[in-house]
Amino acid sequence: MSKVLSQHATRVERDSLGPLEVPADAYYGVQTARAVTNFPISGERLHVEMVRAVTRIKIAAARANAELGVLDRKKADEFAHVLKSGRTHLQAAVPVTLGQEFSGYAECARGWAESLRLSRGGLLALGLGGNAAGTGINAHPRYRERAVHYLAEITGAPFTPSPNLFEAMQSMAPFVRVSNDLRGFALDLTRIANDLRLLASGPTTGFDEVVLPAVQPGSSIMPGKVNPVIPEMTNMVCYQVLGYDTTVAYAAQAGQLELNVMMPVIAHNLLRSIALLTPTLRVLRTTCIDGITANEDVCRRYFDRSISLATALNPYIGYARAAEVAKESAKTGKTVIEIVRERKLLTEEQIAEVFSPESMTHLEGGLS
Repeated sequence: MSKVLSQHATRVERDSLGPLEVPADAYYGVQTARAVTNFPISGERLHVEMVRAVTRIKIAAARANAELGVLDRKKADEFAHVLKSGRTHLQAAVPVTLGQEFSGYAECARGWAESLRLSRGGLLALGLGGNAAGTGINAHPRYRERAVHYLAEITGAPFTPSPNLFEAMQSMAPFVRVSNDLRGFALDLTRIANDLRLLASGPTTGFDEVVLPAVQPGSSIMPGKVNPVIPEMTNMVCYQVLGYDTTVAYAAQAGQLELNVMMPVIAHNLLRSIALLTPTLRVLRTTCIDGITANEDVCRRYFDRSISLATALNPYIGYARAAEVAKESAKTGKTVIEIVRERKLLTEEQIAEVFSPESMTHLEGGLS
C-alpha cells in the first residue's frame, strides 16, 4: 500500500454505538478510535513500557480466546421547571428543581473565572531588568521600562515593570495565586463531575435523574453498558491539576534570599495545568453538558415520594406532627400528601398551595 493510500484508506468497524471508520492500516479498533476523538486533552502518550505491558496482555488474551474459540477475528434553563427531591448527606431533602441545581454549578464556574481574572493580573508586573538580585546591575537605566514596553507591544498584554524588583526576584506569589485558583477550580470541577456521575447513575440501580450523552461503549463484556467517561476524564485531569499545584507550592517556598531558582518548574507545572484544563472544559461542555437531558418522570417520582415534603407542613401543623407524617411515610411507603389527606391535616386548597412547585422551590424568586 502506498504512503498516500495508507493515510486515507479506512475500514469500517462497529460497536454497540454503531459503525465508525478506522484507518485501514491501524492496529487499534473502533473503541480506541472513539477514545482518540473523545479525549483530545493532553497530547501525551503512554510510556513505552506501559504500551509493551498492555501489548503483552493483549497477546495473551488473544491467544487464550483463540484457543477457546471465542475470539472474533473480524473483529442549566432547559431544566428550570423539572421538580426533584433535593439531597443532603446523600439523603432525601427539601425539593428543588433540576434547573436550580445546575444554576449552582454555573455560578460556581463563573465565580472561579472571575477569581482567575483577578489573580492573573499579578502576572502582569514583571521583574524584567532586575538581573540577578534585583539591583539591575549592568543594565541601562532605561532598559527595564523599554523592555517591558516592547514586550507589551509584541504580546498585546498590559505588562508593567514590577514596583519592587527585589520582591519580584524573591517571591513567586503571583504564580502561586493563579495556581491556587486553578486548584480551587479543579476541586469544585471534580465535585460537579462527581455529581453528574451520581445524577446519571443507573439506569435501573441509581439516581437516573439525567441522561449523559453516550460517547462510547462502557464494557467489552456487558452489552449496552455506557459509562460516564467524560466526567471521569474530568476527574482525572482535576487530580493531575492538584498535583501540579502542589509542585508549584513547594517550589515557591524553596527560594532562598535574593532569588527563587525554582522558576522553571513553577512555569512548567502552571502551564501544564492550563494546557490540560483548557481542552477538558471544552470537551466537557460540548460532548457532555450540552447534551444532558432530564428524566423528568424519574425526577417527579422522587419529588412526590420524598418524606422531606413534610418540611413544608411545619408552619401549618408544627414540627412534631410533621415529623410524625414523615415517619409514617418512611414506614408505610405512602407519600406525605397521601397521609396528609388521610389524616385530614389540610384542605385540598391548602395542599395545592403548600405543595405547589412555586411554594416548594421558590420559583418566583428567580432561582430556577
